[in-house]
Amino acid sequence: MSNATHYQRRQEHLRGIMQRSGWSALLVTDLPNVRYLCGFTGSAGVLGFTRRHSAFFSDGRYRQQAAEEVVAQHVVTDGPPLRNASQWLARQKPSAIGYEGGHLSAHDFSSLRRAVHVKTRWKDSGQALEHLRMVKDSDEIRRIRRAAELGAEIFQVALQHLSSAARECDVAAEMEYAARTRGADGVSFDTIVAGGKRSALPHGRASRRRLPRRGFVVIDFGVILAGYCSDRTRTVHLGKPGGAARRLYEAVQRAQEAALRRLRPGVTAAEVDRAAREVLEAAGWGRYFTHSTGHGVGLEIHEPPRLAAGQKTKLQPGMIVTIEPGAYVPGEGGVRIEDMALITDRGHEVLAPASKDLLVV
Repeated sequence: MSNATHYQRRQEHLRGIMQRSGWSALLVTDLPNVRYLCGFTGSAGVLGFTRRHSAFFSDGRYRQQAAEEVVAQHVVTDGPPLRNASQWLARQKPSAIGYEGGHLSAHDFSSLRRAVHVKTRWKDSGQALEHLRMVKDSDEIRRIRRAAELGAEIFQVALQHLSSAARECDVAAEMEYAARTRGADGVSFDTIVAGGKRSALPHGRASRRRLPRRGFVVIDFGVILAGYCSDRTRTVHLGKPGGAARRLYEAVQRAQEAALRRLRPGVTAAEVDRAAREVLEAAGWGRYFTHSTGHGVGLEIHEPPRLAAGQKTKLQPGMIVTIEPGAYVPGEGGVRIEDMALITDRGHEVLAPASKDLLVV
């Protein structure tokens, strides 16, 4: 299947959403959604749709790039994208325009309404496009699988540099350099390397502190490959762990396994979260699990669905989610174990699987 066919199919799915939502036109301003729908990878672009037409707008910096990448009926690169998009919308005379309220400033929205200057209803599209992106097509699954495999390679690089002589930022730098030299576009987020007491910080980005002689080291990292993200966490222990440290690690490991067992079509996001949480609560660590169990991954590192209490989204084949329970004891240390999993027709598949037994360095 050609790239153009991928984007045309996505645009047809979008038009189905437009029809069901009562939008005669839709303005897409969030760049990941723009990329998903037409292929544009630059930093300035707006996409407009009616029931029959599509138009892409950027500026002169992207004239050649847009001509090579964009799948749309009209491509305009001769002025401010939003201004040209508003003029195009006005010519379509839509009765109702959907717009991404979460990705459009109040100033830009006000300017847009004045510029369109037609009697029309404006409807916030909410997360309609993000929900469209939840179920990955075969090309996306292939790209994310490759990103996950590269992420697994990068962890092996980290292990080569773990010692009490190394600073957290040194380990992160080695990982990020290795990712780039192996073909990554970049990293999915600031690499987390947090040792000793800092491992109790769920988002303890790599600091200039040296790793401890003894204690947990949480390593959370991801790469972007061909536009798609990966996400993986492993926790290792420097020096011989005590009994309490082993019990904490094993409880988190059991929690992750319990959540993975729940992954299959028709199960709600909340059920997966509950499976992990119940294990940690039974082991006495429940109050130290302070975040959700997981999230979707794709063009962005955090996408729907969110695997958390109260989330009613039902899992579907083609979704790719993280499973990442953790427990963080202030002043002592923490553990998180994370994998990415593809929801299949009969259950799930862990992408780039590897041992999760406690690794002592």
